Amino acid sequence: MRLDKYLAQSSGFSRKEVRRFMKAGEVVVNDIEVTDPSIHVGEDDEVYLSGYPVDAPGDKYIMLHKPLGCVCSNDDGTHPTVLSLIDLPRAEELTICGRLDVDTTGLVLITSNGKWAHKITSPKHKTGKLYQVTTADPIPEDAVEKFKQGLMLHNDKERTKPAELTLTASNEAEVILTEGRYHQVKRMFAAIGNKVEELHRARIGNIELDEYLEPGEYRFLTEEEINSI
Repeated sequence: MRLDKYLAQSSGFSRKEVRRFMKAGEVVVNDIEVTDPSIHVGEDDEVYLSGYPVDAPGDKYIMLHKPLGCVCSNDDGTHPTVLSLIDLPRAEELTICGRLDVDTTGLVLITSNGKWAHKITSPKHKTGKLYQVTTADPIPEDAVEKFKQGLMLHNDKERTKPAELTLTASNEAEVILTEGRYHQVKRMFAAIGNKVEELHRARIGNIELDEYLEPGEYRFLTEEEINSI
Protein backbone atom coordinates (compact mmCIF):
# COMPACT_ATOMS: atom_id res chain seq x y z
CA MET A 1 0.00 0.00 0.00
CA ARG A 2 1.22 3.52 -0.75
CA LEU A 3 2.64 5.22 2.31
CA ASP A 4 0.34 8.24 2.09
CA LYS A 5 -2.73 5.98 1.86
CA TYR A 6 -1.42 3.80 4.71
CA LEU A 7 -0.99 6.81 6.98
CA ALA A 8 -4.29 8.41 5.99
CA GLN A 9 -6.30 5.27 6.69
CA SER A 10 -4.50 4.58 9.97
CA SER A 11 -4.31 8.09 11.40
CA GLY A 12 -7.44 9.81 10.12
CA PHE A 13 -5.43 12.62 8.51
CA SER A 14 -6.07 13.43 4.85
CA ARG A 15 -3.43 12.51 2.27
CA LYS A 16 -2.68 16.22 1.85
CA GLU A 17 -2.04 16.53 5.57
CA VAL A 18 0.12 13.38 5.51
CA ARG A 19 2.30 14.86 2.77
CA ARG A 20 2.83 17.95 4.90
CA PHE A 21 4.10 15.74 7.71
CA MET A 22 6.48 14.10 5.24
CA LYS A 23 7.87 17.44 4.06
CA ALA A 24 8.40 18.39 7.69
CA GLY A 25 10.44 15.22 8.24
CA GLU A 26 7.95 13.69 10.64
CA VAL A 27 7.43 10.34 8.88
CA VAL A 28 9.89 7.51 9.54
CA VAL A 29 9.78 4.01 8.03
CA ASN A 30 12.12 1.35 9.39
CA ASP A 31 14.29 4.03 11.06
CA ILE A 32 14.61 6.01 7.82
CA GLU A 33 13.03 9.43 7.32
CA VAL A 34 10.73 9.26 4.27
CA THR A 35 9.43 12.13 2.13
CA ASP A 36 8.16 10.13 -0.86
CA PRO A 37 4.40 9.43 -0.44
CA SER A 38 4.41 6.80 -3.22
CA ILE A 39 6.66 4.23 -1.58
CA HIS A 40 4.92 1.02 -0.60
CA VAL A 41 4.76 -0.32 2.94
CA GLY A 42 3.23 -3.42 4.48
CA GLU A 43 2.31 -4.94 7.84
CA ASP A 44 5.93 -5.86 8.60
CA ASP A 45 7.22 -2.30 8.20
CA GLU A 46 7.65 -0.04 11.24
CA VAL A 47 5.99 3.28 10.51
CA TYR A 48 6.17 6.36 12.75
CA LEU A 49 4.32 9.65 12.48
CA SER A 50 5.57 12.54 14.62
CA GLY A 51 7.42 10.03 16.78
CA TYR A 52 4.42 7.74 17.38
CA PRO A 53 4.06 4.24 15.90
CA VAL A 54 1.30 3.83 13.33
CA ASP A 55 -0.40 0.44 13.12
CA ALA A 56 -1.32 -1.03 9.74
CA PRO A 57 -4.80 -0.03 8.63
CA GLY A 58 -7.44 -2.73 8.81
CA ASP A 59 -11.19 -3.17 8.66
CA LYS A 60 -13.17 -2.08 11.69
CA TYR A 61 -16.05 -4.10 13.16
CA ILE A 62 -18.08 -2.45 15.90
CA MET A 63 -21.19 -3.20 17.95
CA LEU A 64 -23.11 -0.23 19.32
CA HIS A 65 -25.96 -0.07 21.82
CA LYS A 66 -28.24 2.38 20.05
CA PRO A 67 -30.11 4.70 22.42
CA LEU A 68 -33.51 6.29 21.93
CA GLY A 69 -33.57 9.48 19.87
CA CYS A 70 -30.59 8.51 17.74
CA VAL A 71 -30.80 7.78 14.00
CA CYS A 72 -28.97 5.24 11.85
CA SER A 73 -27.71 7.57 9.14
CA ASN A 74 -24.53 9.40 8.22
CA ASP A 75 -26.11 12.82 8.66
CA ASP A 76 -29.33 14.21 10.12
CA GLY A 77 -30.33 17.78 10.81
CA THR A 78 -32.66 16.92 13.68
CA HIS A 79 -31.28 13.97 15.65
CA PRO A 80 -27.79 12.75 16.57
CA THR A 81 -26.55 9.85 14.44
CA VAL A 82 -25.06 6.57 15.62
CA LEU A 83 -21.81 7.46 13.85
CA SER A 84 -21.50 10.59 16.00
CA LEU A 85 -21.16 8.23 18.98
CA ILE A 86 -18.08 6.52 17.47
CA ASP A 87 -14.90 8.24 18.64
CA LEU A 88 -12.63 7.12 15.79
CA PRO A 89 -10.94 8.90 12.87
CA ARG A 90 -13.26 9.14 9.85
CA ALA A 91 -16.12 7.46 11.69
CA GLU A 92 -18.49 9.20 9.28
CA GLU A 93 -17.15 6.98 6.47
CA LEU A 94 -18.12 3.72 8.21
CA THR A 95 -21.05 1.59 7.01
CA ILE A 96 -24.10 1.03 9.21
CA CYS A 97 -25.27 -2.58 8.76
CA GLY A 98 -29.03 -2.07 8.67
CA ARG A 99 -31.08 0.59 10.37
CA LEU A 100 -33.19 1.02 13.47
CA ASP A 101 -35.93 3.63 13.84
CA VAL A 102 -35.30 6.68 15.98
CA ASP A 103 -37.53 5.23 18.72
CA THR A 104 -35.99 1.73 18.57
CA THR A 105 -33.05 0.70 20.75
CA GLY A 106 -30.50 -2.08 20.64
CA LEU A 107 -27.79 -3.69 18.59
CA VAL A 108 -26.34 -1.87 15.60
CA LEU A 109 -23.32 -3.26 13.74
CA ILE A 110 -20.94 -0.81 12.06
CA THR A 111 -17.99 -1.64 9.81
CA SER A 112 -15.57 -0.46 7.16
CA ASN A 113 -15.96 -3.77 5.27
CA GLY A 114 -18.70 -3.36 2.67
CA LYS A 115 -18.83 -7.05 1.75
CA TRP A 116 -19.29 -8.05 5.38
CA ALA A 117 -22.05 -5.46 5.77
CA HIS A 118 -23.81 -6.83 2.68
CA LYS A 119 -23.97 -10.30 4.26
CA ILE A 120 -25.96 -8.79 7.11
CA THR A 121 -28.31 -6.58 5.13
CA SER A 122 -28.98 -8.74 2.04
CA PRO A 123 -32.13 -10.92 2.40
CA LYS A 124 -30.52 -13.71 0.36
CA HIS A 125 -28.07 -14.38 3.20
CA LYS A 126 -31.01 -14.86 5.62
CA THR A 127 -29.19 -13.37 8.59
CA GLY A 128 -31.73 -13.55 11.41
CA LYS A 129 -32.33 -10.49 13.58
CA LEU A 130 -33.99 -10.91 16.98
CA TYR A 131 -36.25 -8.15 18.30
CA GLN A 132 -37.84 -7.82 21.73
CA VAL A 133 -41.30 -6.27 21.48
CA THR A 134 -43.75 -4.72 23.93
CA THR A 135 -47.24 -4.11 22.56
CA ALA A 136 -50.21 -1.96 23.57
CA ASP A 137 -52.63 -4.91 23.69
CA PRO A 138 -52.24 -8.60 24.56
CA ILE A 139 -50.83 -10.72 21.72
CA PRO A 140 -53.15 -13.61 20.73
CA GLU A 141 -51.65 -17.07 20.46
CA ASP A 142 -52.71 -17.42 16.82
CA ALA A 143 -50.28 -14.59 15.99
CA VAL A 144 -47.47 -17.16 16.12
CA GLU A 145 -48.89 -19.03 13.12
CA LYS A 146 -49.73 -15.81 11.28
CA PHE A 147 -46.15 -14.61 11.56
CA LYS A 148 -44.92 -18.01 10.42
CA GLN A 149 -47.16 -17.95 7.34
CA GLY A 150 -46.24 -14.36 6.46
CA LEU A 151 -48.39 -11.24 6.57
CA MET A 152 -49.62 -8.79 3.96
CA LEU A 153 -48.46 -5.35 5.02
CA HIS A 154 -50.16 -2.12 4.01
CA ASN A 155 -48.98 -0.94 0.57
CA ASP A 156 -46.81 -4.05 0.02
CA LYS A 157 -47.42 -6.43 -2.86
CA GLU A 158 -45.96 -9.59 -1.31
CA ARG A 159 -46.31 -11.31 2.03
CA THR A 160 -43.49 -11.06 4.50
CA LYS A 161 -41.10 -13.98 4.67
CA PRO A 162 -41.79 -16.46 7.49
CA ALA A 163 -40.96 -14.91 10.87
CA GLU A 164 -40.52 -16.66 14.21
CA LEU A 165 -42.70 -15.20 16.94
CA THR A 166 -42.24 -16.32 20.56
CA LEU A 167 -44.66 -15.04 23.19
CA THR A 168 -42.88 -14.17 26.45
CA ALA A 169 -45.73 -12.39 28.29
CA SER A 170 -49.23 -11.21 27.47
CA ASN A 171 -47.94 -8.01 25.88
CA GLU A 172 -44.39 -9.07 25.12
CA ALA A 173 -42.72 -11.21 22.49
CA GLU A 174 -39.54 -11.95 20.60
CA VAL A 175 -39.50 -11.83 16.80
CA ILE A 176 -36.81 -13.19 14.48
CA LEU A 177 -36.80 -11.70 10.96
CA THR A 178 -34.63 -12.57 7.96
CA GLU A 179 -35.61 -9.49 5.95
CA GLY A 180 -35.68 -5.79 6.69
CA ARG A 181 -38.67 -4.00 5.25
CA TYR A 182 -39.47 -0.44 6.27
CA HIS A 183 -40.77 -0.40 9.89
CA GLN A 184 -41.39 -4.13 9.45
CA VAL A 185 -41.92 -5.25 13.04
CA LYS A 186 -44.29 -2.36 13.77
CA ARG A 187 -46.21 -2.97 10.55
CA MET A 188 -46.50 -6.71 11.19
CA PHE A 189 -48.14 -6.10 14.55
CA ALA A 190 -50.32 -3.41 13.00
CA ALA A 191 -51.45 -6.05 10.47
CA ILE A 192 -52.86 -8.15 13.32
CA GLY A 193 -54.50 -5.14 14.97
CA ASN A 194 -51.91 -4.32 17.59
CA LYS A 195 -49.43 -1.52 18.24
CA VAL A 196 -45.75 -1.73 19.17
CA GLU A 197 -44.97 0.40 22.22
CA GLU A 198 -41.31 -0.56 22.68
CA LEU A 199 -38.86 -2.23 20.29
CA HIS A 200 -35.33 -3.44 21.00
CA ARG A 201 -32.95 -5.42 18.77
CA ALA A 202 -30.99 -7.92 20.85
CA ARG A 203 -29.21 -10.08 18.27
CA ILE A 204 -28.03 -10.14 14.66
CA GLY A 205 -27.09 -13.60 13.43
CA ASN A 206 -25.10 -15.08 16.32
CA ILE A 207 -23.90 -11.69 17.56
CA GLU A 208 -25.70 -10.66 20.75
CA LEU A 209 -25.71 -7.16 22.17
CA ASP A 210 -23.13 -7.05 24.96
CA GLU A 211 -25.02 -6.81 28.24
CA TYR A 212 -22.31 -4.55 29.65
CA LEU A 213 -22.79 -1.87 26.98
CA GLU A 214 -24.92 1.02 28.16
CA PRO A 215 -27.03 2.93 25.59
CA GLY A 216 -24.65 4.99 23.46
CA GLU A 217 -21.62 2.81 24.22
CA TYR A 218 -19.77 0.57 21.74
CA ARG A 219 -16.97 -1.95 21.50
CA PHE A 220 -15.03 -3.74 18.76
CA LEU A 221 -16.19 -7.21 17.78
CA THR A 222 -14.18 -10.29 18.62
CA GLU A 223 -12.72 -12.47 15.86
CA GLU A 224 -15.33 -15.11 16.65
CA GLU A 225 -18.14 -12.58 16.26
CA ILE A 226 -16.74 -11.26 12.98
CA ASN A 227 -16.35 -14.75 11.52
CA SER A 228 -19.89 -15.75 12.57
CA ILE A 229 -21.38 -13.63 9.79
